[in-house]
Amino acid sequence: MELLSVIADKASGLKQYPQEKLNRGWQTILLNQFHDIIPGSSIKEVYEDSQQQYMEILDEGKEMLQNALERISGNIALNRTSLIVFNQLSYERSDLIVFDLPEEYEQVEILDKGQAVLLQLSGRRAAFYAKDIPSKGYKAFEIRKVEKVPAFVEPQELRISPEILENRFFRIQLDTGANITSIYDKINQREVVQAGKRANVLQAFEDKPRDYDAWEISIYYEEKVWEVNDVVSMEVVEEGPLKACLRVKKKFVDSEIIQDMVIYRDIPRIDFVNRIDWKQKQVLLKAAFPVDVHADAATYEIQYGNLQRPTHKNTSWDVARFEVCGHKWADLSGEGYGVSLLNDCKYGHDIHDSVMRLTLIKSPIDPYENADQEVHEFTYSVYPHEGNWRTGKTVNMAYSLNCPMYTKLEIAHEGVLPAEFSFVKVNKENVVVEVVKKAEDSDAIIIRLYECRNRRDNVRLTFFKELAEVWECDLMEHNTEKIEAQGRKFEFEIKPYEIKTFKVVTRTGI
Repeated sequence: MELLSVIADKASGLKQYPQEKLNRGWQTILLNQFHDIIPGSSIKEVYEDSQQQYMEILDEGKEMLQNALERISGNIALNRTSLIVFNQLSYERSDLIVFDLPEEYEQVEILDKGQAVLLQLSGRRAAFYAKDIPSKGYKAFEIRKVEKVPAFVEPQELRISPEILENRFFRIQLDTGANITSIYDKINQREVVQAGKRANVLQAFEDKPRDYDAWEISIYYEEKVWEVNDVVSMEVVEEGPLKACLRVKKKFVDSEIIQDMVIYRDIPRIDFVNRIDWKQKQVLLKAAFPVDVHADAATYEIQYGNLQRPTHKNTSWDVARFEVCGHKWADLSGEGYGVSLLNDCKYGHDIHDSVMRLTLIKSPIDPYENADQEVHEFTYSVYPHEGNWRTGKTVNMAYSLNCPMYTKLEIAHEGVLPAEFSFVKVNKENVVVEVVKKAEDSDAIIIRLYECRNRRDNVRLTFFKELAEVWECDLMEHNTEKIEAQGRKFEFEIKPYEIKTFKVVTRTGI
């Protein structure tokens, strides 16, 4: 959001930068991340207030985002009507783009530098695989009306049914309960699921802690467990050249679980898109993946880094650590191979004896009797990979899941911006640019980044225009050390897991 506002207002001296709105939104978010609100351990009235506040933040955020997209797109020099794809992440990126067709378009063709790309239509929605979108930038794809979508002479790489899902990466087999009995990794020629076990098993546990119902999970919760295997239906709802989806509907007592299993032509990841209408109380719901990987420790992402926790229970400390907090991903890697479990909003994990589990719903009754009794929408994903989470680029894949790219349709017009643009980029994969924003007390630009692979490195950062001044600063944006800039670039050393903040000023202003 802040990055797009910076780009959008670069020609106007940041006079339109919505600093007051952004600050107000962040302050409200931080208020609702108070230690009783965010984990679900407040009373009903608190969540009624916070839900209303979040809706207001989302509405205002969407408005700011749309304004920024319109201002950027309106300044791009375009010879033809184009779909602008925006990449908010700090690495060049290729990913599946899904967008709604404009009302006046029945059939369309997408061209990447004059070459038609493979397109998948599903009703009024279209999808294509957008390649090489610049770091913290955008790329324009020509879009035009056609009588008929051009045919591509390509093999049918996606196969899907209630029994088998298959692409060039995986062959996935299901049982009658919609549990996965096999994930065969074609690229690495090995089975992902432990022999004789089933994966993506939804497990419901009786969860009645002796004290502090909403604050903790009882260490004895595993003593009473049920598998969610009451399948209502299994239906292929999308099948095309780029993406295929099997929809599974299940019942658990009076709760309904709808899960879309999604595979892709170009993405080596299996997505599980969930919509759960939950009615239970004091029942803990988890998804379990017993994987054929042996390792003494698992790795979990935390803010601006990651940490390891043992996968065994050899000591009393290990026994007590039966649940681990992680952000966008957790990974279990042995020598030469691993599996990452990604998510877009579920942060409770446990990984023991090569079984990876993610906590989906808790549903306590104290202090809020009807906590979690509502519709939950979220996605988690399985990402098998060669090597460990570093060489497998788990960080990038988790960011991609959490940050889908934005699109904007724009008619042909003159402009000062090129058809392809990168605001800022770094030359090392282990360095993530997390923040690009206007400085709090000036029109300088703040860039905050961190090292994510526990490696010391020399890094080069390239900005979008000539730099007049660069300062390293602290988190309060106080200058600490002047950095020598050369044209649009400057270099620095970063230490393992170090967080660095830079303040940059361009030669002709932003």
